[in-house]
Amino acid sequence: MKKKRPSLKDIAEVLKVSTTTVSFVLNGKGEEKKISKQLITKVEDYLKEINYKPNLVARSLRTGSSRVIVFMVEDISNYFFSKIGRIIEDIAYQNDYRVLFCSTENNTKRAQGLIQLFQERQVDGFIIVPPIGIEDEVINLIENDTPVVLFDRKIKSVDVDSVTLNNYEGATLIAEHLIEEGFSKMAFITIDLDLLQMKDRMRGYVDTLAKNNMAPLLLEIPYNTANAVACNTAITQFLIENPDIDSIFFSTNYLAQYGLKALSNYNEQLIKKLGIACFDDNIFFEMYSPSITTFAQPIEQMGAQLMDIMLDKLNNKENKTANKARVSNGNLIIRESSLRKESMPSQ
Repeated sequence: MKKKRPSLKDIAEVLKVSTTTVSFVLNGKGEEKKISKQLITKVEDYLKEINYKPNLVARSLRTGSSRVIVFMVEDISNYFFSKIGRIIEDIAYQNDYRVLFCSTENNTKRAQGLIQLFQERQVDGFIIVPPIGIEDEVINLIENDTPVVLFDRKIKSVDVDSVTLNNYEGATLIAEHLIEEGFSKMAFITIDLDLLQMKDRMRGYVDTLAKNNMAPLLLEIPYNTANAVACNTAITQFLIENPDIDSIFFSTNYLAQYGLKALSNYNEQLIKKLGIACFDDNIFFEMYSPSITTFAQPIEQMGAQLMDIMLDKLNNKENKTANKARVSNGNLIIRESSLRKESMPSQ
């Protein structure tokens, strides 16, 4: 038979102290409440002895705080999001918060369900990479005074704190660099997804080519089929239909990884002959041969900004400040893949 969890009253009776004293020690407020160090040690030692685990839901009901923040992203296994997640986790831990990680796969219903679940668990705040269609859920969080910070993309119709990148500038820098290196038939391979940051990257590419009197050449792969096999098929067919391509700009790092595999399978010489660059850095690109040119997002800076806003909102609930929209600038990292080639590819 499962042993019943001892209550604060049970613990207090054994130690011959008040339940209030046990509660203060359990919540780390013993010294603040002028409880003697000897008594604090006595309570802590007994809690360890019985392996007492506090009921976090009950504690959140008492204190109004769970000390938990949710980090909800498209895919937590993605290198970019996982790196940001680690920075957030470290800063949260230093401030006595814990982080729950979850992935939406850009699925609206999944995101809505996760937000509802964590609201019911009374988490203290949300950092969200929002898929399309969760405006009402974000508004509901705000109206219930739950701190929310959007990351990577914004919701135009909602006034809410956000940390994003200047995606248009990043795409412009990549396209300009490839043109400066002598490439004149540049393809842009992206995800067919109605998200602001993806549209800004495409717009940066298209506008830069227009300024240089060059025609855009686009391949948009549906998001729900953007796996290794489907991308290999789509990119291979694209190369067959456009044999005069001399350079490729991938809009995401995972598309670049799929694309490099597709290029290798189709014609292994193309990787060395084409100009290649992509959005978002990854340690894989530095180690690849040739090393891959990328536009790197300032991960440390963006992670710190997210937690700066979140902690400010958590610590100043009574004194609400104006919402912040922080836009970061990234860094073009030029490597071997995008440098001028001696000869253009013949397929």
